[in-house]
Amino acid sequence: MRSMLRVLGCRILAALLLSGCATGYLLDNDVQSFSGLTALPAQPTYRFDRLPSQQSPAQAQLEAMADAALHKAGLGRDDAAPRYAVQIGAGLQRVLSPWAGPWDGGWGWGGWGWGGHHGFGGMGAFGRMESPWYRRQVDVIIRELPSNRVVFESHAANDGPWLDDASVFPAMFEAALQGFPNPPAGPRRVDIQIGGTNK
Repeated sequence: MRSMLRVLGCRILAALLLSGCATGYLLDNDVQSFSGLTALPAQPTYRFDRLPSQQSPAQAQLEAMADAALHKAGLGRDDAAPRYAVQIGAGLQRVLSPWAGPWDGGWGWGGWGWGGHHGFGGMGAFGRMESPWYRRQVDVIIRELPSNRVVFESHAANDGPWLDDASVFPAMFEAALQGFPNPPAGPRRVDIQIGGTNK
C-alpha cells in the first residue's frame, strides 16, 4: 500500500509539473549573503572573472543566465571599464528523492558541476519508476577593482524535481542577489516564480 501511495504521489507531482506551463512553479531557495557594501556607486559596472577550471562554453552559458539577475540588482556589464569583478558558479547533484522508500535504490550520488546529464527517471528496487530529484546551488562573489577585495558573497540552494536548467538557474541567481547590496543577515528563504504570474 505504501509503495502504491509513493507511486501515486510521484505521478501527481509529475502532473503538477507538466501543468506548470500555465500556472508556473514557485522555486524555494535557501539563501545566505554577506555584504561589505553600504550603497552602490554612481556607475556600478562589472565584468566576469573565471577560475582556470571555468574556461569552457558551459561557463559562458552560466554567465548569460546570471546577467539578468545582476542587471536587476542594479549592476551593468562593462568589460572595458568595470568597477567590480563578478565570479559565479553553479552545482547540480542528483540525490535520492524524498518520495523514495527504504526499498528503493540504484540512485547513488552524482558529482557537483555544471552541464551534467539529466534523466527523467530511474528504476528503483522491483523495477519501479521513481521521480528524479536534484540538489542545486549557485554562488556569486563580487570583488571591488582594482583592489580585488571581496565586497559581496551570496549562495542559493534548492532541492527539487527535474526542471529546465535554463529556467531554474536564472531564478536562483535572482534569489542569491535579492536585497543587493544590503541583503538581510543570516540564512533566509527566497521564493522565485518561474513561469506563470504571481498573484
